[in-house]
Amino acid sequence: MTAREFVKILLAKEGITLKELAQIATQKGSKKFTPDGLSHKMRLGTLRFDDAEFFAKIFGYEIELRKIPQNNPD
Repeated sequence: MTAREFVKILLAKEGITLKELAQIATQKGSKKFTPDGLSHKMRLGTLRFDDAEFFAKIFGYEIELRKIPQNNPD
């Protein structure tokens, strides 16, 4: 999953727009986010993981690393 896909899923789950995400993230964070800036980063694939993680935390989500079960025919 790309950061773009992750953010789009988060937006859909929360029922908000990219513009609203930028406003909320700017209010709760230490740097300014703009809808155009976020859109540009998502389109180019340059959105940072720490930003995606920050967006998730704002809305009460965490990113979990889970090992894929192996099919062992033992």
